[in-house]
Amino acid sequence: MADTATTASVAAASAANASSDAPPFQLGKPRFQQTSFYGRFRHFLDIIDPRTLFVTERRLREAVQLLEDYKHGTLRPGVTNEQLWSAQKIKQAILHPDTNEKIFMPFRMSGYIPFGTPIVVGLLLPNQTLASTVFWQWLNQSHNACVNYANRNATKPSPVSKFIQGYLGAVISAVSIAVGLNVLVQKANKFTPATRLLIQRFVPFPAVGPAGDGADASGPAHAHPGATPDRHVHAGEIETSQLEPEIAQATSSRTVVYNKGL
Repeated sequence: MADTATTASVAAASAANASSDAPPFQLGKPRFQQTSFYGRFRHFLDIIDPRTLFVTERRLREAVQLLEDYKHGTLRPGVTNEQLWSAQKIKQAILHPDTNEKIFMPFRMSGYIPFGTPIVVGLLLPNQTLASTVFWQWLNQSHNACVNYANRNATKPSPVSKFIQGYLGAVISAVSIAVGLNVLVQKANKFTPATRLLIQRFVPFPAVGPAGDGADASGPAHAHPGATPDRHVHAGEIETSQLEPEIAQATSSRTVVYNKGL
């Protein structure tokens, strides 16, 4: 019945889509082909598009309703593929796919650049004091942890203690490495002031790297058979026939979704 309804929706929109450059709409699927680098790049740009932060409540309701109409085969005539792709982009950018609740704006993937860039600038500020180093490392890891938690796989709830453990581990790791390297550089008498300043600019990079592993404890890291690939920004889909035999035997699903990491 659902397949018949979807077919009816496609047929109703086919005439309007004849002259459109947008590919045929597929509910829950990426707009761009994921088999090429360019397609994955375009898909990633869609996910982090900050323009979705300015979508009104009314526009969100319209997008959700349009997708519901498509799903149930009640799509009005004249709706184009472009409109359907745009509606899906808006819904996925704002609503959590499992809970269907709005994600707090600073923790959406579309908000990662506007809200994350000031933190990166703070991490790279020159001549930082001990207090400023601790503050920016703490703020960075807190933001990362909140983004991971807000976009988590809610179909398999994890205990809050696991999230807290990962968060504390990430903060302690980042602060310890950043402060430790800064102290070592400042005590390195063989370096000129200019060289010392240059090296200190790169301290945040090794500090945030290992800390990211701790922060990931709050997010998904396992394959989810039958899940939607767009559930997480770093998720990918692969057929079980391409997996190692021992992994393929653990599921009866034809495809699995996995976390690609950063």
